[in-house]
Amino acid sequence: MEKTNVMRILSQLNIDYHVHTYPNDGNVDGVHVANLIGIPPERVFKTLVTEASNKTKYVFLVPVLKSLDLKKAAKEVNVKSIALIKQKELLALTGYIHGGCSPIGMKKAFPTVIDSSALTYPQIVFSAGKIGYQIEMAPNDIENVFVVKFADVSI
Repeated sequence: MEKTNVMRILSQLNIDYHVHTYPNDGNVDGVHVANLIGIPPERVFKTLVTEASNKTKYVFLVPVLKSLDLKKAAKEVNVKSIALIKQKELLALTGYIHGGCSPIGMKKAFPTVIDSSALTYPQIVFSAGKIGYQIEMAPNDIENVFVVKFADVSI
């Protein structure tokens, strides 16, 4: 199996993780991916990159069954408003493409908020940085990679 940058980072930090692979059929919908890897969709999280009214970028992880609540998100990071970045900006900003964006290993570390529902599970799943690969790990272990905040940011 090919190792992604996310896997290399986690291995270097001696953080336990499990890799799930799935066939890249072009459908990157999170619920579809959850079904392909056999994980309940409430445990599978999507990575969303946003820009605040002050031009600061933020990353949010929310369950694939839910959406980012932009008002809650803005409040959690103390800005007036926040919006998702345009998909065409994702690769240049993060080094990742749509459907393969991971909060770990971006070109630059951005302030990151994970929906607090993650803490109700011993393990959550999110992109390993490439379409066809997902990482399963303890949500608290993400704090050993970079600074994160857990908050209610989904609807």
